Amino acid sequence: QVQLVESGGGSVQAGGSLRLSCVASGRTFNAHALGWFRQAPGKEREFVAGINWNGDTTIYEDSVKGRFTISRDNAKNTVYLQMNNLKPEDTAVYYCTFVQRADYRSPLRNHWGQGTQVTVSS
Repeated sequence: QVQLVESGGGSVQAGGSLRLSCVASGRTFNAHALGWFRQAPGKEREFVAGINWNGDTTIYEDSVKGRFTISRDNAKNTVYLQMNNLKPEDTAVYYCTFVQRADYRSPLRNHWGQGTQVTVSS
C-alpha cells in the first residue's frame, strides 16, 4: 500500500523560503521517479517538479524554475522541495507522488497524501 506523507508547509511573506518533505512508502523507493504537484483554491492540480530515481535528472514547471529545487534521499525514502523567493501565486496545497519514468508530469497511480499547505502573503 502506497503511503505519502508531506510536511514542511506554512505561512511566509513574499520572498521567503520553505522546505517541503515527503516520506513515501509502498513501492521500492529508489526504483521510481517522484514528483511534486500543487493545487490552489478553485484550480486543477498542477505539476511543479520531478526527479528521476537517483536524483541526477530534474525538471520544473516554468514558473518555479530558478526558485525551487527538488532533491531526494533514497536512504530516507524522502523527497524534498526547497522553495526560495516565494510569491503569492505559489500559495497552494503541495503533494508528492510517484510519477511515470517517461513523463514526470504524469502520476504513476492516483495515490496522494494529505498534502501540506503553503501560504505566501504579499
